[in-house]
Amino acid sequence: MASQPERVVLTYQDLLQLPNDRNRYELFEGELQVTAAPNTAHQTASMNLTLILGNHVRAHQLGRIFTAPCDVLLGETTVVEPDLLFVAAERTEIIQRQYVAGAPDLVIEIISPSTALADRQVKRQLYARHGITHYWLVDVERQEFIAYALADGLYREVARGRETETVSAPPFADLSIPLAEIWE
Repeated sequence: MASQPERVVLTYQDLLQLPNDRNRYELFEGELQVTAAPNTAHQTASMNLTLILGNHVRAHQLGRIFTAPCDVLLGETTVVEPDLLFVAAERTEIIQRQYVAGAPDLVIEIISPSTALADRQVKRQLYARHGITHYWLVDVERQEFIAYALADGLYREVARGRETETVSAPPFADLSIPLAEIWE
């Protein structure tokens, strides 16, 4: 009778040994996840959203915005690289020189066809389990924005918009985001 292979659990130190080859490497509870570099539509949405949020955060001294690649250590065997993340000013002690150590206040994933399942299901559950208060999904193909807030360990939808609508969502409820500016 053949035995089952033993599961290899990788750590952040193992992740540091991987090549710098334009792939995105993440660890989901010790399992290596690899995704290719994002396409130009993804990058456009990321840059535009970074500018919108970055200007707001800076103007109101709310904290710090980071873009991928930026490691977020949710545990020694759980390391993610969200497309964008926000750490509130009162929690900047989690920002280390090489990574963010702990749950950011907001994580944003820009969905690509190759990452849709992971972003909508796997990462959503992972982020909830690690206490990330706010999670936004930005779907470039569908031109859709969905914001979630953590309540009782589960994400609840708190805002949604499509195409040229304008949305506001926590933790920036006072910011109006014209979605057309993200897609252009």
